[in-house]
Amino acid sequence: MSKGRALSAEEKTELENVLGYTFTDKQWLDRALTHASTGLAKGANYERLEFLGDRVLGLCVAELLFRTFRTAPEGELSVRLNQLVSADSCAEIADEMELHRFIRTGADVKKITGKRMMNVRADVVESLIAAIYLDGGLESARAFIRRYWEDRAARADAARRDAKTELQEWAHARFGVTPAYKIDDRAGPDHDPRFTVTVELPGVNPETGTDRSKRAAEQVAATRMLEREGVWQKPQAEI
Repeated sequence: MSKGRALSAEEKTELENVLGYTFTDKQWLDRALTHASTGLAKGANYERLEFLGDRVLGLCVAELLFRTFRTAPEGELSVRLNQLVSADSCAEIADEMELHRFIRTGADVKKITGKRMMNVRADVVESLIAAIYLDGGLESARAFIRRYWEDRAARADAARRDAKTELQEWAHARFGVTPAYKIDDRAGPDHDPRFTVTVELPGVNPETGTDRSKRAAEQVAATRMLEREGVWQKPQAEI
């Protein structure tokens, strides 16, 4: 992460290539990458852009799902939408684009660890969507979203409910108990931590998951238990 330093022209060009969009007004790009910890005026950081980008993302993903899954009921579409616009999904896309190399931060950013750091990466993705929308219009924002969300939207497991919620309801119905999660390990630097979490149920073998945040690792562990116990079917491997 850049410690408050403005991006060079070369860095901006590199990021625009990743985004698949070239800004007419580069100030939008600067603002979308500026965290409040820099101490710059509110109008110079990404907080307001994040608000707008969240709405543009929701609209474009909803439209994508509506056109892709023409016979899916509203409930399935809602589950898919919630998963695709979640902080976890946005943070994954930020990591895919290696946005951490471009975000402008203040010296105190090292305190933003774990779940909060994941949210920073997710917020910047939404801010970039707003910046593209304001600079180039809805079609440009839609093209960026399709670039990074279209394949994710088509995944077989994208219509699944939240794994922790599903496991809790199954455990209550089957055993009358609530799953217990514990952190086994935390590794890696503050900007890219790796959490290992175990989920336990009385009378059931435990399962373990590892991911970039505690919640994401819990979801992995819950998913593995649901698939092992036959509650969920494992997605077929791509050929």
